[in-house]
Amino acid sequence: MAIAYKRVLIKISGEALAAEKKTGYDFAFVGAVCEQIGRCAALGAEIGVVVGGGNFWRGVKDGGGKIERVSADRMGMLATAINCLALADVMAQCGVEARVMTAVDIQGVGERYDTKKAIEYLESGKVVIFGCGTGHPFFSTDTAAALRAAEIRADAILLAKNIDGVYSDDPRKNPAAVKYDEISYDEVLAQRLAVMDSTATSLAMDNDIPVVVFALAEQDSILRVLQGEKLGTLVK
Repeated sequence: MAIAYKRVLIKISGEALAAEKKTGYDFAFVGAVCEQIGRCAALGAEIGVVVGGGNFWRGVKDGGGKIERVSADRMGMLATAINCLALADVMAQCGVEARVMTAVDIQGVGERYDTKKAIEYLESGKVVIFGCGTGHPFFSTDTAAALRAAEIRADAILLAKNIDGVYSDDPRKNPAAVKYDEISYDEVLAQRLAVMDSTATSLAMDNDIPVVVFALAEQDSILRVLQGEKLGTLVK
């Protein structure tokens, strides 16, 4: 079966891994996601994954003014490393070979990120899970996703979220919010839409990497986007 994108970077939020539990993991859901990623890899897709850490720690938001920003962000990086290990282990149980690469040195958790090595893994059919964001405070995991996508020369960023696309306003607060089927990077930045942060959006725009925003919880959503179905919102 044909795929629309050969090499993709999938961004999964930590909150999405918790599903309705809000914190920790919903392992039935995590297993379904990993199994779906395995099906994508079986079709010949080369898959990198950047995972957030919000199911454990949301950086400065959870610091509550009690923890300095740099420390809060580094705690968030460690939370993503926990999620990387969980994803890699569940993928192994699904028969998917994965490698964890981290932006900071954490012996025993994963290899230190190296672009050339990451591409070698991708070309050999392994899923590469990128942890610890960019390795620097003040940069979100959205920015890490855009950065890694540019470095590995991804054909697209698949932004798997808890919402089914890009809206003109928060649909949970404004029932009149309009969903976009397609929108430009410039419009996202001008309207300050909550797709990715401005740094991540600018990085994707500068490197001409399309971003597909869709709901992770929707049935077979990653697979359907990979096969070219018009699901969610296309940002380009």
